[in-house]
Amino acid sequence: MATQQTETHKEAAGTAVDAVAPSVAPVSGHPVSEHGTGLVSERGTGLPAAEGTAAVPQIQPLGLPRPFVERRPIISLPLLSFLIVVALPVAIAGIYYLFVAADQYVVEFRFGVRGVEPLSIGFGGLFGSLAPSPIASDSSAVVQYIESRAVIDDLGKTLDLRAIFSRPEADWFARLHPPLPVEELVRYWRGQADASYDATDRSITVTVRAFTPRDALRVARGVLTAAERLVNDLSTRARHDALANAQKDLGNAERRLDAVLLRLRAFRDREGVVDPRQTANATESRAGRLRDELAQAQTELAVLEHYMSGDAPTLKLLRARITALTAEERSVAGEITSAEQSRARILSRLMTSYEEIESERRFAETAYRHALQALDRARRDADRQQVYLATFVRPSLPEEALYPRRLLSIGVVFLAAFAIWAIGGLVVQSIRDHF
Repeated sequence: MATQQTETHKEAAGTAVDAVAPSVAPVSGHPVSEHGTGLVSERGTGLPAAEGTAAVPQIQPLGLPRPFVERRPIISLPLLSFLIVVALPVAIAGIYYLFVAADQYVVEFRFGVRGVEPLSIGFGGLFGSLAPSPIASDSSAVVQYIESRAVIDDLGKTLDLRAIFSRPEADWFARLHPPLPVEELVRYWRGQADASYDATDRSITVTVRAFTPRDALRVARGVLTAAERLVNDLSTRARHDALANAQKDLGNAERRLDAVLLRLRAFRDREGVVDPRQTANATESRAGRLRDELAQAQTELAVLEHYMSGDAPTLKLLRARITALTAEERSVAGEITSAEQSRARILSRLMTSYEEIESERRFAETAYRHALQALDRARRDADRQQVYLATFVRPSLPEEALYPRRLLSIGVVFLAAFAIWAIGGLVVQSIRDHF
């Protein structure tokens, strides 16, 4: 009976050891026995314990946590940032441009503003190209007109731009979303239409985009018609302005000439002379003749006094003549110039006043003649169109969509995202190195 109880206790002890064996923790640096019980030799050789020696197992108590073991993350931080900053935007861009973005058709046409320009001849022609020509100014005005609200207002009379750019064929991000104010329509129009001026050949290139080929062609033709109408209006206005300015200048010159002629007529009526210059010439001729006669009489008197007596009738007559000639010569000389300030009719003063009026008359006549010539030229120019629009590449129906440029757009997104990611990585690494 006692023997059976002893065997029963041994079996129970063995069963307990087998149950605790999975929780036995191996001692660091010591191998586990081949039975998995965690039993080692006394010297830690890993050999079985000698018979009759009590082996002490290293048993971890049940219910206590195991020692902490450091785990590495499944994905590294640089790779995670690359996926978020680069891969995700590129994937979104690829999905949009490859599967969502609608086709956009492009119509391109070219034209030039032409006209008759005067040639610059002479020294001034060397520097004439430095100043902008009227043709260049009109071309710049056409480019600004195509990108302004005015062309939208003109196109709105024949085309419904809001309906054209909000077609159901277009994707949500590219199409127009009416109703919207005209300012938003102008901003959207500047993204769909582009005009540029080439100063080398003086040509204007216009490109128009739409979501269907027919719409792109209709809009392009409408823009061309509106630009041609603008050029014709500018030319007509310039001709009318030139003609009006020429007529105004002629009226001013005519009024000025009439005023000068009235002053000249009043001067002649007041002074009693038609032409003081002719009067002065006649007076000078008369004074010269009197001086000659007086000199001759004085010479004759001097000769006769040598052989005739002083009371001779001949000498008396000659002296009387000399006296008369002297008085007449002084009178004539006084008509030409005099020191007396009280005399109103002095020929020198008449000459001064007359010459002033005469110079004004000549200048007024010259200005009037030039104004007449300018008016004739303006009338000739008004009979022909000075500025016109010459189209040498007309709009045509597109067959293939040129926008969006899918691969190029995806590549741009990738380059931009990669640049941001690389710069951000360098900044983070620099911060880590310093701190």
